[in-house]
Amino acid sequence: MALSQSSNFGKTYSLLMIKSFLIWTFTLAVCLLVVGFPLVVLMATVGCLLSVVLQSVMPVSAVLLVAGGLIMFNVMAVVMAAGLLTLKGVHPKEVKWLSWLHGEAENLQMTTVYAACPLTCEFKE
Repeated sequence: MALSQSSNFGKTYSLLMIKSFLIWTFTLAVCLLVVGFPLVVLMATVGCLLSVVLQSVMPVSAVLLVAGGLIMFNVMAVVMAAGLLTLKGVHPKEVKWLSWLHGEAENLQMTTVYAACPLTCEFKE
Protein backbone atom coordinates (compact mmCIF):
# COMPACT_ATOMS: atom_id res chain seq x y z
CA MET A 1 0.00 0.00 0.00
CA ALA A 2 2.79 2.42 0.86
CA LEU A 3 4.57 1.64 -2.41
CA SER A 4 1.41 2.44 -4.34
CA GLN A 5 1.01 5.80 -2.63
CA SER A 6 4.64 6.82 -3.14
CA SER A 7 4.49 5.86 -6.81
CA ASN A 8 1.31 7.88 -7.23
CA PHE A 9 2.96 10.86 -5.50
CA GLY A 10 5.95 10.61 -7.86
CA LYS A 11 3.70 10.61 -10.91
CA THR A 12 1.76 13.59 -9.60
CA TYR A 13 4.96 15.50 -8.84
CA SER A 14 6.45 14.78 -12.26
CA LEU A 15 3.24 15.86 -14.00
CA LEU A 16 3.23 19.05 -11.93
CA MET A 17 6.85 19.74 -12.94
CA ILE A 18 6.06 19.14 -16.63
CA LYS A 19 3.02 21.40 -16.41
CA SER A 20 5.05 24.12 -14.70
CA PHE A 21 7.80 23.84 -17.33
CA LEU A 22 5.31 24.12 -20.20
CA ILE A 23 3.57 27.12 -18.63
CA TRP A 24 6.91 28.85 -18.07
CA THR A 25 7.96 28.10 -21.65
CA PHE A 26 4.75 29.59 -23.02
CA THR A 27 4.91 32.63 -20.74
CA LEU A 28 8.55 33.42 -21.47
CA ALA A 29 8.05 32.98 -25.22
CA VAL A 30 5.09 35.38 -25.19
CA CYS A 31 7.00 37.88 -23.06
CA LEU A 32 9.98 37.67 -25.43
CA LEU A 33 7.77 38.40 -28.42
CA VAL A 34 5.65 41.12 -26.86
CA VAL A 35 7.79 42.90 -24.29
CA GLY A 36 11.12 42.06 -25.87
CA PHE A 37 10.22 43.46 -29.27
CA PRO A 38 13.08 46.01 -29.27
CA LEU A 39 15.46 43.16 -28.44
CA VAL A 40 14.07 41.14 -31.37
CA VAL A 41 14.53 44.12 -33.70
CA LEU A 42 18.11 44.55 -32.48
CA MET A 43 18.85 40.85 -33.00
CA ALA A 44 17.36 41.01 -36.51
CA THR A 45 19.53 44.02 -37.35
CA VAL A 46 22.69 42.35 -36.07
CA GLY A 47 21.69 39.17 -37.91
CA CYS A 48 21.30 41.04 -41.19
CA LEU A 49 24.68 42.71 -40.80
CA LEU A 50 26.31 39.42 -39.82
CA SER A 51 24.83 37.62 -42.80
CA VAL A 52 26.11 40.35 -45.16
CA VAL A 53 29.60 39.98 -43.68
CA LEU A 54 29.50 36.19 -43.82
CA GLN A 55 28.19 36.26 -47.39
CA SER A 56 31.69 36.99 -48.68
CA VAL A 57 33.20 34.07 -46.76
CA MET A 58 30.56 31.41 -47.44
CA PRO A 59 28.08 32.63 -50.02
CA VAL A 60 25.76 29.61 -50.06
CA SER A 61 24.57 29.30 -46.47
CA ALA A 62 25.35 32.56 -44.67
CA VAL A 63 21.74 33.67 -44.28
CA LEU A 64 20.60 30.19 -43.28
CA LEU A 65 23.39 29.89 -40.72
CA VAL A 66 22.70 33.28 -39.13
CA ALA A 67 18.91 32.87 -39.10
CA GLY A 68 19.17 29.37 -37.67
CA GLY A 69 21.64 30.53 -35.04
CA LEU A 70 19.42 33.41 -33.91
CA ILE A 71 16.32 31.22 -33.75
CA MET A 72 18.19 28.51 -31.85
CA PHE A 73 19.59 31.12 -29.44
CA ASN A 74 16.08 32.42 -28.67
CA VAL A 75 14.59 28.94 -28.26
CA MET A 76 17.45 27.79 -26.03
CA ALA A 77 17.22 30.94 -23.89
CA VAL A 78 13.49 30.38 -23.31
CA VAL A 79 13.91 26.65 -22.60
CA MET A 80 16.86 27.19 -20.24
CA ALA A 81 15.07 29.96 -18.32
CA ALA A 82 11.91 27.84 -18.05
CA GLY A 83 13.95 24.86 -16.86
CA LEU A 84 15.79 26.97 -14.30
CA LEU A 85 12.56 28.42 -12.91
CA THR A 86 10.99 24.97 -12.79
CA LEU A 87 13.98 23.40 -11.04
CA LYS A 88 14.05 26.22 -8.48
CA GLY A 89 10.43 25.39 -7.68
CA VAL A 90 8.91 28.69 -8.71
CA HIS A 91 5.39 27.92 -9.87
CA PRO A 92 3.67 30.40 -12.20
CA LYS A 93 0.76 30.78 -9.74
CA GLU A 94 3.19 32.21 -7.17
CA VAL A 95 4.24 35.10 -9.42
CA LYS A 96 2.08 38.18 -8.87
CA TRP A 97 2.38 39.74 -12.33
CA LEU A 98 1.15 36.54 -14.02
CA SER A 99 -2.45 36.97 -12.86
CA TRP A 100 -3.48 37.41 -16.51
CA LEU A 101 -2.29 33.86 -17.18
CA HIS A 102 -4.68 32.31 -14.65
CA GLY A 103 -7.73 34.37 -15.57
CA GLU A 104 -7.72 36.32 -12.32
CA ALA A 105 -8.97 39.86 -12.52
CA GLU A 106 -7.06 42.59 -10.77
CA ASN A 107 -9.04 44.42 -8.13
CA LEU A 108 -8.92 48.07 -9.04
CA GLN A 109 -10.74 50.48 -6.77
CA MET A 110 -11.48 53.29 -9.13
CA THR A 111 -13.88 56.11 -8.53
CA THR A 112 -15.59 57.78 -11.42
CA VAL A 113 -14.31 61.25 -12.18
CA TYR A 114 -16.36 63.28 -14.59
CA ALA A 115 -14.81 65.84 -16.88
CA ALA A 116 -16.58 68.76 -15.22
CA CYS A 117 -15.84 67.61 -11.69
CA PRO A 118 -12.63 69.61 -11.19
CA LEU A 119 -14.62 72.74 -12.06
CA THR A 120 -17.72 72.02 -10.01
CA CYS A 121 -16.70 69.63 -7.25
CA GLU A 122 -15.56 71.18 -4.00
CA PHE A 123 -16.50 74.64 -5.17
CA LYS A 124 -16.64 76.80 -2.07
CA GLU A 125 -17.71 80.41 -1.80
